[in-house]
Order: sequence, then C-alpha cells, then structure tokens
Amino acid sequence: MPPLRGTGAHPEAEFPEYAGTYRLEACLGVGGMGVVHLARSASGLQLAVKVVHAPYAADPEFRARFRQEVAAARRVSGAFTASVVDADPEAVRPWMATLYVPGPTLAEQVKRNGPMAPAELRRLTAGLAEALRDIHRAGVIHRDLKPSNVLLADTGPKVIDFGISRPYDSDVRTETGKLIGSPPYMAPEQFQRPREVGPAADVFALGAVLVHAATGRGPFDSDSPYIVAYQVVHDEPDLSGVPEDLAPLVARCLAKDPAARPTPGEVMTALLPPSYEADAFIPAQRRRAVVAAAVPAAEGRDGAEEDTHVRGALPVRRGRLPRTRLIVAAALLLLVAGAGAGAYAVWGGGGSGPADGGPEARQRAGVGGREGEGAGAFTPWRTALGPAGSAAPVCSSAGSGAALYCSAPRVGTARIDPADGRVLWSNRTAPRRPGPPPIVSGGVVLAPAPDGKLRAFDPVKGAAVRDTSLSASPGGVFAAGDTLLTVAEGGTVRALDGASGTARWERPLAGHTRPFFGLYDEESGLAYAFEHASSGTSTLVTAVDAVSGRTSWQRRLDGALTPVGTAGAGDLVLTAMDDNSDTAEIVRYAPGAGAAARMELPFALDGPQVAMAGDVAYLLARGGSLLAVDTAAADGAKAEQWRLETGVGRASAPVLGEGGRLYFSAADGRLLAVDTVRGALVGQSRVRLSTGKLTYASDLPAPVTAGRMVVGSAPDGSVFALDGADPGAW
Repeated sequence: MPPLRGTGAHPEAEFPEYAGTYRLEACLGVGGMGVVHLARSASGLQLAVKVVHAPYAADPEFRARFRQEVAAARRVSGAFTASVVDADPEAVRPWMATLYVPGPTLAEQVKRNGPMAPAELRRLTAGLAEALRDIHRAGVIHRDLKPSNVLLADTGPKVIDFGISRPYDSDVRTETGKLIGSPPYMAPEQFQRPREVGPAADVFALGAVLVHAATGRGPFDSDSPYIVAYQVVHDEPDLSGVPEDLAPLVARCLAKDPAARPTPGEVMTALLPPSYEADAFIPAQRRRAVVAAAVPAAEGRDGAEEDTHVRGALPVRRGRLPRTRLIVAAALLLLVAGAGAGAYAVWGGGGSGPADGGPEARQRAGVGGREGEGAGAFTPWRTALGPAGSAAPVCSSAGSGAALYCSAPRVGTARIDPADGRVLWSNRTAPRRPGPPPIVSGGVVLAPAPDGKLRAFDPVKGAAVRDTSLSASPGGVFAAGDTLLTVAEGGTVRALDGASGTARWERPLAGHTRPFFGLYDEESGLAYAFEHASSGTSTLVTAVDAVSGRTSWQRRLDGALTPVGTAGAGDLVLTAMDDNSDTAEIVRYAPGAGAAARMELPFALDGPQVAMAGDVAYLLARGGSLLAVDTAAADGAKAEQWRLETGVGRASAPVLGEGGRLYFSAADGRLLAVDTVRGALVGQSRVRLSTGKLTYASDLPAPVTAGRMVVGSAPDGSVFALDGADPGAW
C-alpha cells in the first residue's frame, strides 16, 4: 500500500495510508507508543486514529496492553471523554479510532497562554471531576491523567489516552520494577504499591493537573524524575498561585493517604453552585470577536458562541449566520427593543420583553417579525420560564400541539401558547428539585406538588382542582392514556382515572413483587410492566390493559430487558444489557407466536434511549452515539441501517417529528436534528447557558414536537420553539 508522507519530525519515515477502512489524512501527534492521525469515515466524520509503532506491534505484551486500552476506552463514555468509533487491536499495525476533538491540550494551552483564569480553572475542575466519575463508574482507572491527556474543546475538557489504564477487575498487572505513568502526576502509591493503585490515584493526578493549570508548573517540580518521585511520596505540595477558594480542595486531592482524598463526586459537590463562565474552555484563538462586537452588552459572551456545532459531524457547517446578517440582526433587535415592540413573554419578572438579546434574535427568537417570507413562514420564539442556572424546564403537549405545558424548579406549572410562546397561566406551587414534565390525562394537567401529592390543574384557567396522594406509591405515577398507574410497596398496582382521580382498579400483578411500568402503547391500550430477576438473568414482562387491569399476556424472557417500543403486529421491542450494564442486544417478542427474536448490536451502547418508527429502532446512547436498527431483519448483521457519532456528551431521549427527522437535546441547551433516512446531522441550535452555569439532572428533558414546530428547553431557564422544517437554519 503506497505511503503518505508526514510533515515535520517523525520517528518513522513512512506511515500507512489506511487504518482499516479509514484513510489517514494528516499526523496530529507522535507518542512513544504510536502516531495519532486525522482521518475521516465514509460519512465524513472526522476521527483521531491512533496507530501503534511497528516495533511495538510485534510485541505480544504490548498488544495485550493495547487490547486493554481499547477495552477501557470502550467502557468509558461520557460528556468529558472521546468516544471510540472503531478499533482493530489484532491488525498487523493495531489501531483505534475515536471521535476527533478539535482544540489544544491543556499542556499546549498553558504553555501558549499562561495559567488559566479562575473561571476557566473552576470549569476545568468540574469537567475533569465529572470525567473521572464517569471513568470510575465504568470500572476503569485511568492512571495517567496529565495536562497532555486533557483536550480543551468548546464543550469542556476531554480526557484521552487510556494506554495504561486498567479495569478494577483486570488480570493484567504492573510488572515488578517497571514504572508506568508520568512522575509529576503520579500518586504516592503508584511509586510504593503499584499493584494496589485504585481510583484515588486519579484524584491525586487531578490535583496535580489543577496546580499546573493554575500556575504553569506542577506541585512537585524538578528536572529529575527521581527527585519528583521522592517529593511526591514525602514532601508537601507547593500550592502557591492556586486561587484561595480552590486551594483547600486541591490540597485534599493531593493527600498522601488515598483514603483522605475526595471522590470525583465530592469534588463536584464542593464546587456547587457552579460559577464558571459558559465559554471558559473555548481557546482564545477560536473566539469570534466579530460576533462579540455585534452583540449588545447585555448578551455577553453567551451569544458569541451561537455557531457551536459538532465538529466533524458535518463536512460543512450549516445554519451559521454570515457576519452581515449578524450585524443586521443585532441592529433590528435594538430597534425593536427601542420601539417597545417585544411581544414575547419573559416569565419571572411579570412583564414582557424581547425574547432574547443576542444576535440570533431575528432568526431564532422571532422578535420583531417572522423569519423568512411568505404566509406559511414559521415564527420561532423563546420564553424565559425558569431562573437561569436551575435545571432546564420540562414540557409536554396536548393533542397535536394545541397546548404546551411546562414546569421548572421554583417556578411551577405553566401553560404556554405554542404559537408565540406567551405564558397563558402559571401556578408557582412546585417542588424545588427537577421533576417529570406535566401529564395531560383525562382533560386535566397533572404535576407534582411540594407536599409530594399529584396536583390537577384546569387546562384553560390554570386553577388547581384537586390533589391526589401518592404516599403509598414510592415509584411515582405512570401515565397510560387517561389512566394513571401507581405501584405500592409489595407490588400492588393501583389505577386511577386521570380526569377524576378516582380508583379504576387495584390488584397485584401475578408473579411480580415490585414491577416497573416502562412503556404504554396508545394503539393497543396496553401498559407493559417488567421486573428483573435478582440474578439479572431473566425478566418477567406483563402486558396489562390500562383501563380494565386485565392481563393480556405474560412471559419470562432471558436477560436483563427493558421494554422500549412496539413494532408491527403488536410485537414488543426490548433492549438487553450485558454484564457491563451496556445495551448489547435488541429483543423482539411476538406474543401471538410466543417467540422472541434476538439481534446482537454491532457494538454495546451506554444507557441508550430509544425511539421507534415502524420496525426501526433509533438508539441514542448517553455519550451521543446514535444507531438505527431494523428490528424485523432476519440477519442481525444486516439489521444496522446507519450509525452516527453526534459528538454530544450527554443526550436526552430522542423524539421523532415530521419529515423523517429525529430530535434530541444536549446538556448545554442545544437542540439537534438528524435525518433518519441518511443518518446525518442536519442542524443544531446554539448553546444556551445564559450566565454560564451548567446544571445537572439525572435525565435531560426531551424535545416536544407538534407539526413543524420543535420545542426545546435549556439550562438558561428558557423554553424555545424552532422550525423543524428548516433545521439547517437553526
């Protein structure tokens, strides 16, 4: 195979043109064990491909380590790690392809621009702590966290290079006398007891990395690695230059005793409430001064990043406003505001005003008129429903989108006019913590009240009409059409009429002790309860008529399964977990025939949420991997229709809309659209972090679709509607 020529210093005169099916376009960097190349997949997705040096490829011990690196990287998936797309550790030259993350390493950034500002440092701390939390949850110890293994992307830090990491339960151990790691960032136990290294060693490395980011040097500095090793084991760290508010936390991370160090979760808790800026990680050379110049002062830097797209997911950026349009939009916004023509509600202050003060006002917020020309043009809008920095509002719709109901912590339940975003009514009684979206059932709107009860509101006037106690139902309420299902301790299921709140039926489900309702099929009227065996080897699934309580069918199926949708002829589609709690199979059960067909997925997915369209299942993993599978395919190998790495660190559940598009939300407030025919990302909105505060909830709110309208919500407290017919212009 003809070689490509590299540029600059390179340890090898030639390197391969391909790794597997991926053409290697350029050299991104060289390490002691291999070369990292820029490559593209067949769909144009940019990848970083690590190819092992030829001498190490012939070393059986190194191959074992590389296989472990691939396995560890696959196990870890989160907002702050680079997802593995493909790998072949058995190739003549072993290689691994991950999603390409544009941006400098932390080492490069500090060397080029000096120590980080306090706001940047706080976000780095939170991002790396969350990365370590995800890595440790996956059962992996990184063991080589250092500035050169941290990439600074515009969405936050990304931890890379799992070359010497290992699972907690790995049989591969460090050889006696062999030092593995980078001494300035190694914990004392890595020098003293390398076989006993645990997750706390990564926390020690976190503290050392933070000192480097804050000061440009490490907490233990010397030209000799032997002196550094002595200092790590015996001396106190030098924290001069670390901001006073972070120094105590960094000192705890650098404790000699592993038991005295905080966990990554405790580091995240110590940083609350987050006070770092939204764009703290965007390297200076990537900031767009032209946008900032066109944005009113009140908008700040949040508006400057309106074009934050998933790099590499699309060969050409779409929906980016040219400079002239940005300036015109900002000018129009100022004119509209000056004329007092803001027609979009701003909830919380009691008044109305412009929906957004940024340069996207005309295109995305809809202030000052409709976007586009013609009577059929859609009018985007934005409503500030909740306080910025709290959890994003959660919404649901009634019917075909004739009404939109949303709730947010400390705000309550509100009805929003889907035509223009006006708040028609609101009721501020709501729990302080994030909750599920309001339920529209039986002609009333249901939402949790502060006392733990379920409160029903008149959908037109917004007045509270009744409260229903849920004290005997620790799992909450499951909406099955006009029926509300609750499960009490012991497994007794109680069904309530959604309109009146009165009991419809109450009975235990045969064979169950504590069932969960995971799916309701509107067409058949069946609600599906499931319960995993304590061994995790089987799942009892029961289909119940929600109105009458009659059991339609019941079956115990092999594996830890979760109902996710229905397909043709009333078949039930379920996902199956493997021993690592990843989703590895799709199961399609035909109750009429009593047969279960199993289909192995091409790769395991971390906690995917599923949308069904006919026989096709769209599985969206937590880390943004999206897979389309035909559940009716006889051959599992041919079932995959397409796959897409969206680059989203945390994703909501996907929802289907008009035109064969799939929509989902990201943790930073972006709304994304995917063409389900081509498997391509076709649009996404800007980041919506307002004051720069990131928020966390166990589940992100999914978008709501109604006709061509797509409604999303964001951490800045806003609810916004975009034109689903033209996602490229978002």
